[in-house]
Amino acid sequence: MNKELENLFRDYAGKGPDRIVQLTSSGSHRTYYRLSSPDFSCIGVSGTDAEENDVFCSLSEHFLSKGIRVPKVYAVSRDRMSYIQQDLGDESLYDRLARGRVSGCYSDDDVALLKKTISRLPKIQVEGAEGWDFSRSLHGLSFSPRSIMFDLNYFKYCFLLTTGVGFNEDMLQEDFLRLSDELMKCMDDSFMYRDFQSRNVMIVDGEPYFIDFQGGRKGPLYYDVASFVWQARSDFPKDIKEGLVSAYMDSLRQYRDTDEGEFREKLGLFVFFRTLQVLGAYGFRGYYEKKRHFLESIPYAIGNLRDSIPSAGRYCPYMAELFTRLTELPRFAKPSGIVGQADATGLKVRIFSFSYRKGIPEDVSGNGGGYVFDCRGMHNPGKYEQFRDKTGMDREVADFLEGRGEVTSFLANVFSLADSHVEKYISRGFTDLMFSFGCTGGQHRSVYCAEALAAHLSARYNIRITLVHREQGVEKEF
Repeated sequence: MNKELENLFRDYAGKGPDRIVQLTSSGSHRTYYRLSSPDFSCIGVSGTDAEENDVFCSLSEHFLSKGIRVPKVYAVSRDRMSYIQQDLGDESLYDRLARGRVSGCYSDDDVALLKKTISRLPKIQVEGAEGWDFSRSLHGLSFSPRSIMFDLNYFKYCFLLTTGVGFNEDMLQEDFLRLSDELMKCMDDSFMYRDFQSRNVMIVDGEPYFIDFQGGRKGPLYYDVASFVWQARSDFPKDIKEGLVSAYMDSLRQYRDTDEGEFREKLGLFVFFRTLQVLGAYGFRGYYEKKRHFLESIPYAIGNLRDSIPSAGRYCPYMAELFTRLTELPRFAKPSGIVGQADATGLKVRIFSFSYRKGIPEDVSGNGGGYVFDCRGMHNPGKYEQFRDKTGMDREVADFLEGRGEVTSFLANVFSLADSHVEKYISRGFTDLMFSFGCTGGQHRSVYCAEALAAHLSARYNIRITLVHREQGVEKEF
């Protein structure tokens, strides 16, 4: 660990930490630690960019002076590469909403917390901009035609070209320019958070606190609303989206007179633009970096794109036609999640995760059990304290396994065998097939791999899939 963090802790708390735990960084180039003693705990951050650290620390102080809930920075190293900040705990808004994402049904408490969170956004955007020197912003002072074109080209090269959908370069570029012009008409002097989404909201005693705002810049209000309400994997139902936009507008009226019809029209254009940006990121992280959860999120972003096309059609007719064809590709259909849904092939696939200590799952079809894959050869997240209460369904565990690389080659072989077997079973009219993944505790590696195979097969074949995490007491239908 960076010894500078221990020194900062000691100087601030009066004694050294008794315990240091490295935290999951979710792909960030910054490294996070929890440093604690019996009477004090903080988060230590070791970065690679002193300018980025400066912006975060200065924004934290600025936001706190405005009464905005962000972590307080306690101390910064002389070289500005490390700092310690307030410990906000481990529960993000994304974690709190996990049950709703899986079931597709968000509780009244979930919706109330979402509304509370988005109601805090205007304060950040309006009061947060007051007195802040935007010349300190990273990667440019403001939302601009250059930044818009960067994101649109990111989408084109990292996602659109991978789909195989043919397009006219000149006509697409003309629509890119028209879209940029319309977006820039909404430019104002607000603070644009840029990555306002549930992973960047921590819940402390029922209140939202905000993190990872160092990429903020001067920009339009609409961008952050689109980022939060249309976050792809959350897949909020239409009534919840409407309620969140209304809650935001009610809060915004404390600062500005707002025409609801005009606001919603402009917001639709930013939902379209933000979705293209997100698909570019998913394409890069998924197709190029081979990170499975980004690939799994693509159908949800495609759903947002489909819904937002009418908002952009009057300005970007070629993109509207092109992206309508794109959203109709069968491979981008969202999993139905409907139990007992009829399937064309008649094949039913059951996928299990399990602990070898408790034995291999029984095959109730009487066919002998199918494939059994041993995941114990991979490094075990369960050996690390920060993963003890997590499972292979949690993003932190997935990042750990994908980051080490072992699971990628392991699953490539599994997918090849599974595809061949499923296709042969379909062609021969068989009705039952079983795959099981075992590890020591049935909690991390086996769960992750079972999830991966279920997502892979559901995206490729019109079959019914039952996924059972036996030791976790979880059962899903695809």
